[in-house]
This record gives sequence, structure tokens and C-alpha cells, in this order.
Amino acid sequence: MARPLDHAKRTELLAAVVRYISEHGLADLSLRPLAAELGTSSRMLIYYFGTKENLLVQALATQRPDIATVFADVTDAEALRERLWEFWMASTSGDGVTSVRAMTQVIGAACAQHGPYAAYANDAIAIFVVTLTDALRTIDVVDDPEVVATILISGLRGILQDRLITSDVDRTDRAARRLIDQTVR
Repeated sequence: MARPLDHAKRTELLAAVVRYISEHGLADLSLRPLAAELGTSSRMLIYYFGTKENLLVQALATQRPDIATVFADVTDAEALRERLWEFWMASTSGDGVTSVRAMTQVIGAACAQHGPYAAYANDAIAIFVVTLTDALRTIDVVDDPEVVATILISGLRGILQDRLITSDVDRTDRAARRLIDQTVR
């Protein structure tokens, strides 16, 4: 009889996986070094998560903010700009950097057609687009809110990727601020 899953251990492993990807990258990820770093075995990781890809998707899912809650009470353009800025700051400092660094790598890997991360990335982007589109419709300040939401999300993701690569905090903060301010008037 198989032993039951230790849910506390599983949760701990998921958080550690995100930190590992953030520090070591996704490109050459192998279960054995990952397991060794986590103090477990690759066999146990497969037991808990099934596949390496499933492990990464589940780990990132634990880090995804509740986007609907972030924008739920936005009632005007100024509040939306401020909320987007707060979201940017949370994504680029503190614990947010670790999960964003890992997520950015997985979204990049999802560009491979029919890749193992495509569904996760598509879902993450769709949730953000729908939620931000709804917020833009609520404040009724832009034509074609879905396109504006796409510009904001894709633009901020691109600036974020620039920041992760170059470490240029000042320039990328200014670029994010300008994108937000000029897009949501």
C-alpha cells in the first residue's frame, strides 16, 4: 500500500523549487541536482508530482497572485495606475523577484509550440488579460480595453525581462511607470 502524501512536505518542496529555478535557471534543469539541493531524491519528486514539468507548473501555481483581488476595487484611472505600479513593485522586489524570475523562464520556454508549459503560460496570460480588461471596462477610459490590457501586460513583462537580464532598476522602473501612465489616462 502506498504511503499517503505529506502535504506539508509537498508545499515546502514547491516553494524550494521556485527558489531553485530562480537561482539556477530552467534551461538545464535536471531532477537529480534539484532533488539533491532540496534534500530529497528524484524518485520522491516523481512520487509527489509525476513529471518534472508538472512539478514546475505546480510550483509556479503556488506563487501566482490572485489577480482578480489585486484589481477588484479599482474605480477610476488613477486607482488603476496606482494598483499597476504597486503590482510592478511587488513583482520586482522582495519575494516577488524569486517567483517572477522563475515564471519568466517558464513563459519563455512555453514559446515552443506544444511544449509542456504552454497551457500554464496561456492560462496565466489569459487570467491577467481578462482581469485587467474588466478593470479597464469598469473605469471606461480607453477604447478597446482588451487591446490596452494586452499592451500593458506584454509591455510590463518585456520591461521586467529587461530588468532581470540587465539589473537596471532605475531605467526599468521609469519605463514601467511611463507605460502605465501613458496607457491608462
